[in-house]
Amino acid sequence: MTFSILRRAPSWLHLSPDRPAWSRLRGLDLIEVWTWGIKGVLSLMIVTLLAALTGGVLKTLFGLWMLADHQAEVVLRQVIIDMLMLLALVEVFKTTVTYFSEGRVKVTFIVDTILVVMLTEVISQWFKGGDWQALSALGGMLLILGIVRVMVVRWSPTQMKQSAYSYMAHTNEGGHT
Repeated sequence: MTFSILRRAPSWLHLSPDRPAWSRLRGLDLIEVWTWGIKGVLSLMIVTLLAALTGGVLKTLFGLWMLADHQAEVVLRQVIIDMLMLLALVEVFKTTVTYFSEGRVKVTFIVDTILVVMLTEVISQWFKGGDWQALSALGGMLLILGIVRVMVVRWSPTQMKQSAYSYMAHTNEGGHT
């Protein structure tokens, strides 16, 4: 009988006090430990993101009190920038929850997050009256990210699988190849 460190050890092996520690560790399922660790860290990350999102919304809401002391244009610009950053947090939250539930990261969510952050930077530079070189560089990066986003959707592995399945279903129904 061969021994695999990755197989699940029987529960009596972990609980038996008369077994040496090495014997108990030898039967430990490292993949299960990794899974529990990742779920724990992701749970903390989700709670942190929810707290940050709530705090950001409250900060933005209380920032509206500045309308009494400052020009409306200045305050509303800040509110727009704050809201765009909160949308970036929502995208990070979506990525985290998707990894938590599916065990993988979707590239579209990451690109969407970066797009929202880059748009926030472009808008803040625009509102600050930033120099055109910085705005054009950010605009170029947005264009490249937009192209990447389209490519990710167009040539997604899941999209390819669906296309192959629909092609096979079509040919099986008497369609021509």
